[in-house]
Amino acid sequence: MARKALRLIGVNKKYKITSREDFQALYDVNVEFEKGELVSIVGESGSGKSTLMNLIGGLDSDFTGQIIADGEDLGKLTDKQLDKYRKNKVGFVFQSFNLISHLSILDNVTLALTLSNMPEKEKIAKATDMLKRVGLETQLKRNPTQLSGGQKQRVAIARALINDPEIIIADEPTGALDSETSMQILEILKEIADSGKLVIMVTHSEKVASISSRVVKISDGRIVSDTPNKKYVKSEKTLIENKPQTEQNLPQTKNKKKVGKERQNLSFGSAIRLSIHNMWANRVKNFLMAFGVAIGIGSLILMLCFSSGIDDFIDTTMKSYSNPQIVTITKNSSSFAEMAEYKSFSDSDIDTLVEEINTYLANKGVKESRFRVNKSDIKHGVQMMTMFTYAKVIYNPNDVSVDYFDKDALKEAEQADSQLKDSNVFYLYTIPPYYSNSNVAQGKMVDETGGIMLTKGAAALFEDGNPIGKKMDIAFSYADTSTTPITYTNITFKDGETFNDDTEKRRDLEIKGIMETSIMSNYMVLYIDYEYFQQLIADSPVGERLDPNALFIETDSKETTDLINAFLASNEKYKGSIEDQLANLFSSMSSTIGTSLTIISCISLLVSAMMILVVLYMSVTERTKEIGVMKSIGARRKDIKRIFTSESFLVGVLSGICGIIFNLLMTLIVSIILKYTIGLTPISYRWWYFALAMAVAIVISMLSGLYPASRAAKLDPVESLRRE
Repeated sequence: MARKALRLIGVNKKYKITSREDFQALYDVNVEFEKGELVSIVGESGSGKSTLMNLIGGLDSDFTGQIIADGEDLGKLTDKQLDKYRKNKVGFVFQSFNLISHLSILDNVTLALTLSNMPEKEKIAKATDMLKRVGLETQLKRNPTQLSGGQKQRVAIARALINDPEIIIADEPTGALDSETSMQILEILKEIADSGKLVIMVTHSEKVASISSRVVKISDGRIVSDTPNKKYVKSEKTLIENKPQTEQNLPQTKNKKKVGKERQNLSFGSAIRLSIHNMWANRVKNFLMAFGVAIGIGSLILMLCFSSGIDDFIDTTMKSYSNPQIVTITKNSSSFAEMAEYKSFSDSDIDTLVEEINTYLANKGVKESRFRVNKSDIKHGVQMMTMFTYAKVIYNPNDVSVDYFDKDALKEAEQADSQLKDSNVFYLYTIPPYYSNSNVAQGKMVDETGGIMLTKGAAALFEDGNPIGKKMDIAFSYADTSTTPITYTNITFKDGETFNDDTEKRRDLEIKGIMETSIMSNYMVLYIDYEYFQQLIADSPVGERLDPNALFIETDSKETTDLINAFLASNEKYKGSIEDQLANLFSSMSSTIGTSLTIISCISLLVSAMMILVVLYMSVTERTKEIGVMKSIGARRKDIKRIFTSESFLVGVLSGICGIIFNLLMTLIVSIILKYTIGLTPISYRWWYFALAMAVAIVISMLSGLYPASRAAKLDPVESLRRE
């Protein structure tokens, strides 16, 4: 005896109403169906006919009894096997057509083939042929909204037939059509049945049932009659060629190994193409969502560019005025007050320092043959901060000597000579070994023969801006105790006795040049040769040399310099030069500001992520019926999740691109503003900023899309198809 196409044996179906109450929709349904039949299942609303169709179609697997389709017991199939069953064995035709509005007619029909990962050319050819058979070959590019009801149902029939299923389930296929169109659709269904397919129609119309080969009546969940139609006449036309499915007539592919192999998975590429269709249908919403993320992405890049720009500016400026192979070492200060003290290096201090550095280098793997610090190679220097906040620069052609602290005399001098000015000389430096003639902006470099140099900040105190050739009085005075350093023009020394004779403690020093010294240029700094400065001290009432408070070590490479600087950073006794400290301070401030702004940008990105999650969640709600349709044609949970994940990915890519464009425009505007306000644009790009921005945008979007995608995948197909 030939195997039946479909058998239902003792099928019961219950719905859970409450925890204690069930509703039984089907009672002991026993019925069989043959291939080539056009069966109408007739019954009133609520009789159970739609429930029966959902079970036969594999949309609902929660039942007792047996449903055997082509030898397979549906009740024993896994979810994946049921997806495969719906994809390959069953085709659905719905009363409300259930076409996806933003896809073309051709794309609606190829959707099932897309889920099967059929090659593009092959699926287009197959769908075009199927639409031609239902009389829609001229409507391929039109959208469902541009078709009549009859045309929409023809598209639905073409979609149901595209995977050559054994069973066609038509749920009220003519319920939304007029009489003439209804007969056309019924004729098509009749042709399908006569081609050898099993066609089951759910209807409450006696007129529809009258053209069937068999009528099964159901009432209150029970089959009450099963009557063949003796007047049934087969159609003269055949819509589908009834060929046996053999390897010879299966679609051929270039890869012979894949001939006859069942296609199951929706590929990532197909999911991307489908997602592009979906996103284009809601392009305004998706673009606004992407632009919201782009603001955070663009701001993040800008903050990174600011931080790196400031670092680059400091680094470039420091390198242009220093030697990367020279380390500057001073003694550390534990408090702000100690910064004004003269903390010198004795011979024993230098011996200890040399030993500590060489031990550190040895521990770090620097071979002795490569580099070791020698005490004899260390150069000495003086770096001193002023004790007070004021000093006096006198350009006095009339040789008027004025006591700065005598306010009355100062006032008279100012009236007599308008060139008398106050200044803020905060530092005295001996010239470090890494400065050369290239650092002299104007005039010449001084040496042990005499003279001093000023920074641009100090030179600006002179009314004509050119102090070269003029004299600056430095007055030496001494404190009474060892705890308060000696001061000269408010620059501090150590120990000594008090001298009150102005003539004895003043020195007229000629200004011979203006020093361009990186970040110190705008500070009030006086530069003097180390040996000349020591000579001035020796010739003063003190009558002795000062121990250095700054040491300079020339290394063999920048790597060694970095190692020694690392040693200084790890040792609380030492620190680098004031320039180094200022550079580190500015870098630290830049890093802090950059980190703060980056955190703000990240908060913006978090808000954007929440926006993406909400929008995608709403999209799932809006497209619930579309998801139900896709599941009815065999889409797996993984396929649904992949489609929504692909959309999240595309939103991320679009957000990243918009963020980069937004950043470039914003950077251009900010650069122009900074150029005309502060005279420079501390903004630097790194190529990986754009890669990071794209990666962040994609990660944020995909993470935000995980929950909506998971929710979409878990939707019940029956409930989804009921959603209006």
